Amino acid sequence: MKKILIADDEYKIVMTLEYAFRKAGYGVFIARDGSEVLEIIKTEIPNLILLDIMMPNVDGYTTLAEIKKNPQHKDIKIIFLSAKTGEENIKKGLEAGADDYVTKPYSIKKLQEKVADLLQSSSSNNTLP
Repeated sequence: MKKILIADDEYKIVMTLEYAFRKAGYGVFIARDGSEVLEIIKTEIPNLILLDIMMPNVDGYTTLAEIKKNPQHKDIKIIFLSAKTGEENIKKGLEAGADDYVTKPYSIKKLQEKVADLLQSSSSNNTLP
């Protein structure tokens, strides 16, 4: 079972995404800020993290930088979910190392498709010819 970590400080977003991804067959973990993400990935390595940028304590950019420092976490796919819709924000997120950037509000169905595509491409990259 593929595992997803949802990191957002907005309760309704977390609950909606958790329900949708569990229903789709994923294992789901929840974090309310970047420090919780960093704690969780010490024991559970998800295949993908849906990461909000504006969170208390540790923001998404800092969290992503910390994740990328650990070679054990190099295969974790990261999708930023953010209300920051400006082109400069999207560029900053992708340059920071995110695999994708989705602006709020978003379609859960389209988000699930992006997640499935990213996870599919990562598993096909890991197969030997």
